[in-house]
Amino acid sequence: MDGQGSAVRISFRNDYSEGAHPRVLQAIVQASAEQNAGYGTDRHSEHAAALIRTAIAQPQAAVHLLVGGTQTNLIAISAFLRPHQAVIAVEAGHIATHETGAIEATGHKVLTVPALHDKLTPALIAPVLAVHGNEHMVQPRLVYLSNSTESGTIYTRAELEALSRFCRAHDLLLYLDGARLGAALTANGNDLDLPTIAALTDAFYIGGTKNGALLGEALIVIHPDLQADLRYLIKQRGALLAKGMVLGAQFASLFEDGLFFELAAHANAMAQRLRAGLLAAGVEFASDSPTNQQFIAVTAQQAEQIARRYDVERWETRSDGRLVIRFVTSWATTADTVDRLCADVAALLRDPTLGAISRAQG
Repeated sequence: MDGQGSAVRISFRNDYSEGAHPRVLQAIVQASAEQNAGYGTDRHSEHAAALIRTAIAQPQAAVHLLVGGTQTNLIAISAFLRPHQAVIAVEAGHIATHETGAIEATGHKVLTVPALHDKLTPALIAPVLAVHGNEHMVQPRLVYLSNSTESGTIYTRAELEALSRFCRAHDLLLYLDGARLGAALTANGNDLDLPTIAALTDAFYIGGTKNGALLGEALIVIHPDLQADLRYLIKQRGALLAKGMVLGAQFASLFEDGLFFELAAHANAMAQRLRAGLLAAGVEFASDSPTNQQFIAVTAQQAEQIARRYDVERWETRSDGRLVIRFVTSWATTADTVDRLCADVAALLRDPTLGAISRAQG
């Protein structure tokens, strides 16, 4: 109960509603009992960076631990581009839709293209290059993609290899937003891994915030020409955390014994349990997502009923008036909670006049 007699809604809104996995919190507690050097020069941050370099098989990579995803994208993209250069992204790309114009605020235009399943391809990028061919327009220089995508889909190895070849042939930088990279790499059907991603991109980041960390993203810069002076730019953007050991301890905990992938695999397993239960109930899915984001299409009335019991994201309104709502599972999602949701939605579909989604017992 919320203190006012109302039942607290169960959240499937995102994968960062909970704080952090207990092992991550314990790592912070242990590091907090020590006196650590500041600004990411502590032993925990150095250990985390070494673990990540080993995981990606890139001993010369630069690793910078930052606080959040928008901050990471802003720092990386603004550092990598000259003033007249632009980014290419899909229309639904996070930097184009959910980052308050952060990239544009630095003077870099984001050129967007419509994309099936929110995935970029060389065929989508080529026309953008053809149009922007002289000094009267911005110069496309960086290709931005995310894995998993905004709709929960994932890139295959062949797709990323094709993008990498195209970018290198056309002098474009390839940058991958990995806010939910754990979910992508542990999804059914995935054939990518961290070393392959590192070999095919110029820079990418590994998201901790949405995968069991209290906060934090690990920016990894592979291309040696992009590594210079990044700490200066991180500080200038207000992102050089004085208590850097808070980030270092978390990423060391996540990568010491496979916890990062364990937590992502659990979130995906709960999402697939949710998907199977809702499919059995006759729900229409709006995206073929193998990851921890699941999207369904419902009427406005059904969405209202679901929202009485569950906190979910209203994603978009279709031309037929139906709503697409998003369910997101996390490292902390339980099978019981998923099963309860599936049972409630099944009951709602059987009886569209149902006054309210069933309440939890006890």
